This record gives sequence, structure tokens and C-alpha cells, in this order.
Amino acid sequence: MSRMCISFLMCLLIAGSVHAQEDANMKDTFFVIHSRKSVRNFTDAPVSKIDLDKIVRAGMAAPSAVNMQPWSFVVVTDRKKLDELAAGLPYAKMLFKAGAAIIVCTEPEKAYDQNKDLAVIDASLAGENILLAIEALGLGGVWTAAYPYEDRMKHARTVLRIPQKVIPLNVIPLGVPTGVDKPKDKYKKEKIHWEKW
Repeated sequence: MSRMCISFLMCLLIAGSVHAQEDANMKDTFFVIHSRKSVRNFTDAPVSKIDLDKIVRAGMAAPSAVNMQPWSFVVVTDRKKLDELAAGLPYAKMLFKAGAAIIVCTEPEKAYDQNKDLAVIDASLAGENILLAIEALGLGGVWTAAYPYEDRMKHARTVLRIPQKVIPLNVIPLGVPTGVDKPKDKYKKEKIHWEKW
């Protein structure tokens, strides 16, 4: 076999390998998206700082209007603080068992055109990335709203010393899931409009 034929075969093998890896990554991505669930039942096992860093980095990879990135994140692992947060947040009692929490915050002054709506949208996108990263790592998490509820935002600000100008958008309890919570199939054909409403 000539060198040219061998080189051509090697190129085909490499291209096929790259294509197979892309297919595997795409399957992994869709698997994570469809496996994501709201986890409210945790063991009390801790979450490593390495995993927490990966999760927050995923949040920061979200899109934002004009790439202004008005988000900030408060990462909490201290048991006392988690319990204190849980005590004042009516829909975040799972914090008592969670290994950690990430509070997604946003600053309207740092958003494009200092627009509060855009700040909230940008931070929401970061929050979804965080939830997908949690799922990808085999952990569990759930979005619990702080914004737009004044009492919940006030509690988060007080416990975590968040400045008044910063909006605590949500509190995401996360940790090792017990396995009780399962994903839901949310596909509804009637929600899709092709070409026109």
C-alpha cells in the first residue's frame, strides 16, 4: 500500500474518531438536559470545593446581554449558615440536609443599559447552567426563588451580607441526592408552533 493510501486511511480514521466523540458528547449533553430534575431530598454528605468550582464556572459560561455578565455567586458550605438560610426560606427547607448552596445574584447597574429585567434574565441563564452542571456531576439541586419576594431576598441578604443593590435571584440547595427525586417528561407537542402561531 502506498504512503498516500496509508495517509488517506489515517485521515479517515481520525475524522471518524472525532465524529464519534462529537456524537458521544451530544448524547451526553442531551442526557444531562433530560435527566435534570428538582432534587429536594439529600443525604447530608458534603460537596467538594472542586465540584463547586466546576459548577460556578458553568454558571459563568452562560450568555448575557452584550456579555456584561452582571451575575455574582455566593457559595455556602457552612452548616450553620445553611440551617440559618433554611429557617427563613419557606420553600428551601431541604437546605437542612443539603451539602451546599449556591445563591445566584445579579446587579442591575452592571447589566446592559443598567436594565433590571436584563440583569434578571442573564442571572437566570447562569442559574440554569448551574443546575445542568450539578446534574452532570451526579449531584442534585433545586431552584428556590428569592426574587421577586421581598421577605426572601431580605433574609438572604441578612444571612449572607449581600448588599442592598444586589438582587439574590435564587438559592440553589445542592448535594448528594437520595435518589427519590426523578426527572419528568415535560415535552408537550401543543406548545410548538411551526412557521406561525
